[in-house]
Amino acid sequence: MSAMNEVRQHTRPRQPLGPLLMMVTILLMVWAASTQAMSIKERQKLDLSEYTVTRPNASYFDVQERMELLQRTDNPLLLTQIERLSTGPSCRQLLEIPPLDTKIRIPGFYPSPKAWREISSPLFEFEKTVAKLAGSYVASGDIYYGECLIRFLDKWARSDALMKFYYDSAKPQAWFATESMIFSAAEAYSVVRGAVDGMAEQKQRINDWLKRLAYQHKAIPGQPNNSCCNNHFYRRALYATMVGVLTDDDELFRFGVSAVYSALNDMTEEGAFPLEMKRGRRAVHYQNYALLWLIPNMQIIARQGYDIFNLEIDGNTIRDAVNFAIDVIVDPSKLGDLAPQEQYMGFLKDDQYLAWMEIYLARFNNPRLTQFLETMRPIFNRGAGGYVTLYFMDPKAQEQVSTEQKKQQNRLFEDLE
Repeated sequence: MSAMNEVRQHTRPRQPLGPLLMMVTILLMVWAASTQAMSIKERQKLDLSEYTVTRPNASYFDVQERMELLQRTDNPLLLTQIERLSTGPSCRQLLEIPPLDTKIRIPGFYPSPKAWREISSPLFEFEKTVAKLAGSYVASGDIYYGECLIRFLDKWARSDALMKFYYDSAKPQAWFATESMIFSAAEAYSVVRGAVDGMAEQKQRINDWLKRLAYQHKAIPGQPNNSCCNNHFYRRALYATMVGVLTDDDELFRFGVSAVYSALNDMTEEGAFPLEMKRGRRAVHYQNYALLWLIPNMQIIARQGYDIFNLEIDGNTIRDAVNFAIDVIVDPSKLGDLAPQEQYMGFLKDDQYLAWMEIYLARFNNPRLTQFLETMRPIFNRGAGGYVTLYFMDPKAQEQVSTEQKKQQNRLFEDLE
């Protein structure tokens, strides 16, 4: 055999690899394109000039209308919540809680859950405090709780609390943790601000503090195809929208609106959020987690007079994301090739992850969502709406709670990750 023939014989089987490699490359490019989120530059090019703050005193629900409904309701579930919240906390004790005015540094949740919970405890205490004061005001009608909330937030504003936090692209947990704190403060404040007479200086300090917090926090863009554009972006958008309303700031408000446009733009034909599908065995959890922030954000925008829940981009509306979430919760095989079908479902046993469902059901009839909530009500989420069952549930929807014992058995986590 000649040397040339030997070379040809050895190289002949490799000839088909050219087209094969080309096909693989094309498939990888298609897959990569399908998981690319709308970039920050693309978001900045959106024309959202039609979105302006129209009602600076509007909360994320009609507070006065809801309080009037609660005063005349005979729904046992709601009455139980009203009774528990009507005797609220001592303002003097709450004002003794020291503001977080030193640098916040928190380990990652997944590598160190125990350390994460321990160090995050003061942050959770803040969120629970402001949520309870707002809930106590709504339940009792006693302005004492509204005034206390303003005094509490003013103390934190005067201390420039939450302005210092450690951020590194590899260690962003403190940045993540303060996202929900800003919204917790803003949404609770929005519930009581209009009802409290006077206290103009305190209100102005709180307004300025929330605005500075929002701008400083959102100035960190996050990582490409990750925290720039996934559920963490949706959570930043949530506080931006609420603070934008409270401070009559169209730029913040539009930043919040841009998250809805980004989410609908990124959504697959099935209704999946590609960046959440990248979470593998937690894809279903993160599809749900994205909605946990998107739905209340849309609720705030809608309260400003915009038909955001019916916004359609490339044929998709938020209902597609909701329906996909329910589909894959019920049957993970419907994920198809988007993620592994062996999925972590523990989040369904913790009511805080279902808070968005209560808000959504106040606008749309969805029997499958109703089934999820029936065994988990009343729903509370300290960082995404507070006492959402008290604020949103139709009194005709459900009268009795699932037994407290069963609910405690179902509860997996004490706090949001």
